[in-house]
Amino acid sequence: MDKQEMVYQRLEELKVEYSVTKHSAVYTIEEMEAQGIHREGDVVKNLFLRDAKGKRHFLIVLDKDKKADLEGIRQQVGSTALSFASEERLQKYLRLSKGAVSPLGLLNDNEVMVEVFFDKALVGKEKLGVHPNDNTATVWISFDSLKRVLEESGHSIKYISI
Repeated sequence: MDKQEMVYQRLEELKVEYSVTKHSAVYTIEEMEAQGIHREGDVVKNLFLRDAKGKRHFLIVLDKDKKADLEGIRQQVGSTALSFASEERLQKYLRLSKGAVSPLGLLNDNEVMVEVFFDKALVGKEKLGVHPNDNTATVWISFDSLKRVLEESGHSIKYISI
């Protein structure tokens, strides 16, 4: 079973309402916008970060139009200096490749090693756009449903202001 099918199967098991837009591979928000994908809902940006010693890993989820201030995030998550995690770490912890980072990647984090933080502004959104662990599709799902999926996988969601 491929990465996308695993995600869809889990969403079905949890009886989560969602829809899917298939598209060519996208690696940036700009590429998503060029294909018009952003018009269907609120596309999110996902930052996979690590602390200075590489002991803590974070997935920060924010609206595609917001700019992330790593120092401000660092203070809110209570960490040492933050930097973007390597592609090797992304593969190790979320089994994802660059361009496919998604909150749904947390379904691959069976040991719950990655801390997840959502920007408070996303709470209550009806149609968030996230990749199904592959950057050739976008899943549209409500914030509440996404939160439930992640909590069912053992992850507790925390909130920050970006």
